[in-house]
Amino acid sequence: DRPGKTNTSRTLKAAAERGRALGLDEIVLATTSGETACKALECCEGFKLTAVTYHCGFKAPFESVLPEDIRRELTGRGVQVVTATHALSGVERGLSKKHAGLYPVLLVADTLKLFGQGTKVAVEVAVMAADAGVPVAAARARRS
Repeated sequence: DRPGKTNTSRTLKAAAERGRALGLDEIVLATTSGETACKALECCEGFKLTAVTYHCGFKAPFESVLPEDIRRELTGRGVQVVTATHALSGVERGLSKKHAGLYPVLLVADTLKLFGQGTKVAVEVAVMAADAGVPVAAARARRS
């Protein structure tokens, strides 16, 4: 009924359950502080995890929002961590704030938000992971 951290574990468990039912073995998720990715390690056993976080400089110039010690912990536990510019905003958001007009990628983002912020984020982090070269089962299947 309400957004927020109280839903994270339940959502991850539901994603893992559905993934298993579909025969999937990979989960791509959004994380800022690393907290969601750490919870996924508990809730999503048996899945390869890719954690996508904000680009460096999102909050402070040249700094990652994901603390380095958390990044090391996650990668040490087998999580692939992707730090990338938002696929559905990036440069266009900066331009739209300064210049009026229509921007196609922002229209896509706003359309996805009609289905919920989480839907937009799910599509966005999947594109960001793919842009970073993270292999996923569907892409590997197409290449074989």
